[in-house]
This record gives sequence, structure tokens and C-alpha cells, in this order.
Amino acid sequence: MSIQRFLPRKLPPGLEGLAELAFDLRWNARHSAAALWRAVDPALWKATENPVLIAESVSRARLDALAADNEFMGALSTEIEARTRYLQAPTWVNRTFASDSLGQIAYFSMEYGIAEALPIYSGGLGLLAGDHLKAASDLGLPLVAVGLLYQQGYFRQSLDAEGG
Repeated sequence: MSIQRFLPRKLPPGLEGLAELAFDLRWNARHSAAALWRAVDPALWKATENPVLIAESVSRARLDALAADNEFMGALSTEIEARTRYLQAPTWVNRTFASDSLGQIAYFSMEYGIAEALPIYSGGLGLLAGDHLKAASDLGLPLVAVGLLYQQGYFRQSLDAEGG
């Protein structure tokens, strides 16, 4: 089943992989994936760094132009292949344990610092929780993160002229 079903719009032929990449948070740790999204819409990327928003918002004309751009299509293919290699690569967990011996691990946190496009963290502990998720993914741990979804972001901190 394709993740494309979560994207409200249908992407042009050849660009369906953008939906897979948009909903896969590894774009946040891969500079080449960020460059791909920046190429789709530089202004929107600079403003949001949110691939899902970009995939939903960019004009059909721009998507058609990207589908005809050999350089972009090559970069997209490279990112899709890198994602496939990552997902299929042996991990520490599947080299060390029988596939049915672990079950699922629930990781509870009030916040996860995964990316600025997901404002569900306020600082250090959220960033640490986000780092735990990335490490668990790299190790192949069957981990499920459970937290809260803050519809308007967690909160914003700022200092006034007096430092308060």
C-alpha cells in the first residue's frame, strides 16, 4: 500500500516517490533530501522546511516541469534508492535477535524534537527524544513513539530587551 493515499493530491507520473519521501522523516538527516525539496520550491522550503506542505502546495505546472527535468528526476531516483537501501539493510537488531523475539517497544515522551517542521518540542529533552528515535531506527529497534500532538506547536520562547 502506497503512502500516496495520505497525500490529498495525485502527483504526476514519475513523481509518486515524492509522497514516500515527504512522509519519511529521514529527509531531516539527509542533506541531499533537503536539497531535493529545496529544488521543488525554494521559497516554500526556506519558509517551512516541510516536505508534506510542499508536496501538497506546489503548483501542478511546477510538478509537470519537475517530471520533465532529467536532473531532478535523477536526484529523486537517487533519494528513493537510498531510502530503499536504508529500509532493506540488515540492522543490529535483526542480526542479533530472532525476528519474533522482541515484540514492540513503546517510547513515551511529552515531546519529540525531530524537525522544525514538526513543532512538538521545546528544547533539550525533546531533542534528546528525537535523537533516540533516529538511533532506534538505525539499530532496527521495533520502537513506537507515543506522545502528544500540539496543533499550534509546543510553545515559543523569546527574550525581551532586558533578557527576561
